[in-house]
Amino acid sequence: MTNLTTESSSETMSDNNHLVEIENLSAGYAGVAVIRDVNLHVAKGEVVALLGPNGAGKTTTLLTTSGLLKALEGSVTVLGEPSNFSAPHKTARLGLAHVPEDRSLFFGLTVQENLRLGLRGKRSEQNAGYEAALDLLPALRPLMNRRAGLLSGGEQQMLAMARALVSNPKVLLVDEMSLGLAPIIVERLLPIVRDIANETGAGVLIVEQHVHLALEVADRAYVMSHGEIVLEGSAEELIERQDLLEASYLGGEIDEETS
Repeated sequence: MTNLTTESSSETMSDNNHLVEIENLSAGYAGVAVIRDVNLHVAKGEVVALLGPNGAGKTTTLLTTSGLLKALEGSVTVLGEPSNFSAPHKTARLGLAHVPEDRSLFFGLTVQENLRLGLRGKRSEQNAGYEAALDLLPALRPLMNRRAGLLSGGEQQMLAMARALVSNPKVLLVDEMSLGLAPIIVERLLPIVRDIANETGAGVLIVEQHVHLALEVADRAYVMSHGEIVLEGSAEELIERQDLLEASYLGGEIDEETS
């Protein structure tokens, strides 16, 4: 793996601000590993992009982080506790929210009803989370009584994000926010991820197919290929090293000496 960041990985992994720490993780399906020896971390108030071609293992990494998929080897720590495959709701209660690729909305329910399904905690916390989510996604306010199935693709994605945000998460996982959306809509939605990290202090791990747009809002990024992380660095470094980024996507050799 090529690391473009100057600090050592041991120094990075010892940072107490890390909300998510993944170490030497292997995971997959029916006992067969899809991802191998994955190491990554997400700090408070940080947006981390997880990039790579289709089938690289990005969604598998998110599912294992949220406790929906069992690790075969290695460890996943979320907010100081092991991610619990036997009880993923415990990881959610710690403060992790996951926006899946399919958005998982209830199309027969209204926007307001979908949002209320995400509420938890004391009434005062629920009200605060509800208002904070709508402040970040104000376009939903006039749509509160509309059924989710009647929303546009962009509006559905905003609703999925808002439903995650009403729980006041400390860690937010977002899988393919732009899936099925026009580029102009993606350009409007992705900066919201940056706003979430800045305004709430949550750590955000986002899987995104629009690489350059993702790097514009991210602090750091990891690139996966064939189930392994092959490149990592700050967003600025990766933007500057298009040659390495393209090589990692195409499965080419990455020259360590020039990196």
